[in-house]
Amino acid sequence: MKLFKKSLYTIASASLLLSSCEVFEVTNPYVTEERFIPSFQSLEIWLKGVNRQASLTVGTVVEFTELVSDNYFNNYTQSSKVFDNPEINYFDQDVANIQASIHRLMEMSEYGLNTLIPAAEGDVSKSRAELLFFKAYAHLLAADLYVGMPTAALGEVKSPEQLLQAAIATLSEASALYTEAVDKDACTLLLARCHHRLGNVQEASAFARQVLSAPLLLRQVRYGTQSGPSNNFQSAIFSSTTNSFAPLPRLDFLDPKYFHQTAAIFNDEKPIAIAKAEEAYLILAEAQVASRDVATAKQTLKDLLINTVSKRPVVQLNDKNDTRNGGNRKDYAITAVQVKFDSESPLKSGLVMDRSKGTIPAYSVSGTHITVDDIDEIVTEDDALYHIYLLRQEIFIAEGRRMTDLGMRFPVSQREQLNNKKVTMEHTKAIIPSFIPLNRGLDDFTYDTASGVVTMKHDMNKVLVANKSSQYIMPFNK
Repeated sequence: MKLFKKSLYTIASASLLLSSCEVFEVTNPYVTEERFIPSFQSLEIWLKGVNRQASLTVGTVVEFTELVSDNYFNNYTQSSKVFDNPEINYFDQDVANIQASIHRLMEMSEYGLNTLIPAAEGDVSKSRAELLFFKAYAHLLAADLYVGMPTAALGEVKSPEQLLQAAIATLSEASALYTEAVDKDACTLLLARCHHRLGNVQEASAFARQVLSAPLLLRQVRYGTQSGPSNNFQSAIFSSTTNSFAPLPRLDFLDPKYFHQTAAIFNDEKPIAIAKAEEAYLILAEAQVASRDVATAKQTLKDLLINTVSKRPVVQLNDKNDTRNGGNRKDYAITAVQVKFDSESPLKSGLVMDRSKGTIPAYSVSGTHITVDDIDEIVTEDDALYHIYLLRQEIFIAEGRRMTDLGMRFPVSQREQLNNKKVTMEHTKAIIPSFIPLNRGLDDFTYDTASGVVTMKHDMNKVLVANKSSQYIMPFNK
């Protein structure tokens, strides 16, 4: 991370040019730290900058982690060329940029808390709570995505467990300061998420259960307007003329999650969820399976579908221009075909959309093909786990969550390692569990045009269940 200096900042845009363990001086002769801090609305301006950085950080995370996962394939020349393999190296600039973006959010939140809050007048409880929330969220992202990460300039590399514990303490502090129920609920949900990652079944269940009283809870980061930032993932899957990223065919019906329906794209750039009630149901159901209570878990999953997913917005979208024309792979089905999740799975219809025949349903928050009838057919604990992680994949698609569920983690970047003596060689090794297919196997499929059947090479949710005892996945099954 960077060290703050008494230098001059481009605070008019309320953002910093920060990077892991590097110091930049951005000179602005009109705005100095000494002039800005006591100025009118300095805290408000800074908080807007923190919100903007949160949008940038989430956008960066979503773009690259979706490629690492089995959700999307980079079908064009832009963005990472190796994450689909998956090939993850500590010297990869994308690894460094993701880490730097998380650090920017972490440090901007700290600066607001340590410098601007003490200098502000009046009641700053809400602003303090917001800064604490984003600080905690940055720690949570670091824990979810990296083998570890420093939280101070030239500091020791904190383990995911340490990062999660820090997030828990910070979220608890933020929740106590918030006065609106929706803000408290968002903190509660992220607390459940932290405890889920730590494998704390009782604590995660308790926090998740509290959120069930707000079944439409949704906290998002925002994009658009002429001053930005832009939702670059929306551009990759819909708004650009080239369909850069192509979803795994069995997820085709959920794409695009982000889209515009206005003449000017920036007037309709969709937000990205960072906390939504669906996760509470999924955490609780997974905890119930861990307690061998499959019947109750099934009811929880039905409640998820009925109380939450079915009530999320669905619009009819003209997506006729999406022809999967990126060019790296040209055998994507663009008409309605049947799908097999792997060679041994039954045929399923309705998962690949024929976009040329009219509008398609688009799910900007959550969607799934799983029905109450599917839940009724669950018999064993493994059946339940399979459906929980399939639901997680479909509900969280394009939100940057799947890579973590697959057990993969980025290494600490070379940029950090070259500047920070506390980074060891072990920190520079990515985690790619042995059950992850290589050589683009995560995204691979065959398309039999004669029979109209697309078959995935791997059903990764089946693979996850088969490897549920792995230390990298399914934290309640240890």
